Amino acid sequence: MTPDHRSDTPTDAIPLASGRTATPPTVEDDARVEASAPLASAWRSLARGLRPRASRGQILAGVLCALLGFAVVAQVRQTRVEGLSNLRQSDLVRILDDSTQRYEQLQREAATLEQTRQQLLSGSDKQKAALQAATQRAATQGILSGRLPAHGTGIEITLVQQSGRIPAMDMLNILEELRNAGAEAVQLNNQRLTASSYFTDSSSGVVVDGVAIQAPYTWIAIGDPDTMAPALEIPGGAMATVRHDGGRDTIARKADVQVTAVKQISAPQYATPLSGDGK
Repeated sequence: MTPDHRSDTPTDAIPLASGRTATPPTVEDDARVEASAPLASAWRSLARGLRPRASRGQILAGVLCALLGFAVVAQVRQTRVEGLSNLRQSDLVRILDDSTQRYEQLQREAATLEQTRQQLLSGSDKQKAALQAATQRAATQGILSGRLPAHGTGIEITLVQQSGRIPAMDMLNILEELRNAGAEAVQLNNQRLTASSYFTDSSSGVVVDGVAIQAPYTWIAIGDPDTMAPALEIPGGAMATVRHDGGRDTIARKADVQVTAVKQISAPQYATPLSGDGK
């Protein structure tokens, strides 16, 4: 039998200049190319879809956001750096005086408490010292809670509605300023004000702890007049707000004022004091 001389090289091989032959693409190669073409096209379409496309409006919005963020950061830094530097010299002096007076007051209170402690510990008559301390503490709590009348140095404030109505919020601002300035007893018209006092607006004036009062409003506060009066005159503070709302105010410092109104304290409904062992 004549041997079948077949070669693995296709009969249509193309000779190259280097002496080698180039094999034309087969049917299988064409199939692989055709199969990979849609996949490559899909990846290119996906890449184009995910590519960020910034319009002119988006670019402008981004620039404005960046400028706004820069302005906010700059303002915060400026506020932190300036601190009290924007205040006038008179305001700084007043703040320093208030801090000094408050420090001296706390020092006096600490000395009094220490003296009472020493009397209770080593006094010859401990029972008498304990009774005096209890009596003084009861009087102090009675004044602070509004159960007892009081008198002492302080200020008297008169508010008149001139071109507008003074709202309840202005009253609350005045009370907070007085408390912050160390007022120990406060009265508005015939109402004693305590830590639980509240203000609401009414058609004819202001309601204080459920009782309606009308202008003119008279405040009486016991405390250091040289601290309370300047505290009410802080720029943008309580009195500035009253004037902005159409009110007119007068503040008089007095060597002795009387807070005669008292408040009836109801017994707590739910709270009971802890015993010595914390139970």
